[in-house]
Amino acid sequence: MPLSVFDIFKIGIGPSSSHTVGPMKAARRFAEALESEGCFDRVTRIGVELYGSLAHTGKGHGTDVALQLGLEGEAPDTTDVDGVPLRIARIATEGKLRLLGRREVAFRVADQIVFLRRKSLPLHPNGMRFVAEDVAGARLLERTYYSVGGGFVVDGARTTTATDALPLPVAPAPLAYPFKSGADLLRLCKLHGLSLSTLALENETTFQPEADVRAGLLHLVETMRACVKRGCEREGILPGGLKVKRRAAGLHRKLRAEASSSDPLNAMDWVNLWALAVNEENAAGGRVVTAPTNGAAGIVPAVLHYYARWITGADDDGAIRFLLTAGAVGMLYKMNASISGAEVGCQGEVGVACSMAAGALAEVMGGTPEQVENAAEIGMEHNLGLTCDPIGGLVQVPCIERNAMGAVKAINAARLALRGDGSHLVSLDKVIATMRQTGADMLTKYKETARGGLAVNIVEC
Repeated sequence: MPLSVFDIFKIGIGPSSSHTVGPMKAARRFAEALESEGCFDRVTRIGVELYGSLAHTGKGHGTDVALQLGLEGEAPDTTDVDGVPLRIARIATEGKLRLLGRREVAFRVADQIVFLRRKSLPLHPNGMRFVAEDVAGARLLERTYYSVGGGFVVDGARTTTATDALPLPVAPAPLAYPFKSGADLLRLCKLHGLSLSTLALENETTFQPEADVRAGLLHLVETMRACVKRGCEREGILPGGLKVKRRAAGLHRKLRAEASSSDPLNAMDWVNLWALAVNEENAAGGRVVTAPTNGAAGIVPAVLHYYARWITGADDDGAIRFLLTAGAVGMLYKMNASISGAEVGCQGEVGVACSMAAGALAEVMGGTPEQVENAAEIGMEHNLGLTCDPIGGLVQVPCIERNAMGAVKAINAARLALRGDGSHLVSLDKVIATMRQTGADMLTKYKETARGGLAVNIVEC
């Protein structure tokens, strides 16, 4: 089934697409299944078991909070992020949640959300099992779901592998230019005389009219801009116990005071700022655009802001072409490897976001399809082997700074590619295959479990 750019970019809630957005969707899906199966009115108890990476870092990633919100019928793109703390406090105080906002059932987080750190489900590290019971303790319904990265959720009862039943849109007609690889993209662009973003736009019009595609992409752009703005305004300490101080607001004041700076690398300071702003908002549970994940959500917006500020002729049409290109590159990773830190490490999150942003920037700076593919390849090649080792299981250290580094690296990758003619030794397809193989070889402790790397070598204060 075909992917859309709106599968790669989703509006959601922090701090994690796989550990927050995915579980919230799964919980709501389970609550809706109770209704469709005719047992909604008999439910008196719901239990949730979390496995693998969800169990190891779920508390730090807000999985327990997301599950409660999802069971109450909330969705990541519409829930009131500022009202979440009071909502969760109310459930804790009353010992009840309102299933789909209508039916009260007893709910005690400590008893009914179980973190099974020593167990995993077979199809993916991010597995969860829901069970609903009646007043006599009889089981009414059981469902298993997998959060496979980027907010995608797979129903374990309907798939044999973690990637063959993704909840993707069904195209009403064949795509204009179907592709499965970077080589396909280059061949189609050459055959039809198209830029990569134009090809991607033609495919998107299979799902909805072009005007709606453009409006939807501009809405994503505005959401990214709003996230950067909030991140540049808010100060204080991030939640979770590490006592990480927000830096973006202070850095923003300094950069504004240095507006006349002659420093040739001043632009990079701004890129760092924009990435930090987004990921501090993400860490605080704010509204972000999954790009392609929450943990890597700051890279694409930071590079898009760089385009708007420093590239001559930048406009909204260019921003649309930027996201179309980034989305097409992201699809290649989703189809042929993974965007899940729990599956392949942070190379599948920050590495993929860097690759997407690099290709997108090369596109809007006038690059040929070959140069765009080259930029995307460079962006990943130099993130291969990147581990996911969040201290304290929180999406804060090293995640926030890592986005700043990924954004700067993406800009450099685009500039390197644009200085060449598009010919290069390692293809994007080869580097995607290498990323997948490297992820398979990577020890589990380096894949979003907080059991290796910085997570165990830095004492939590």
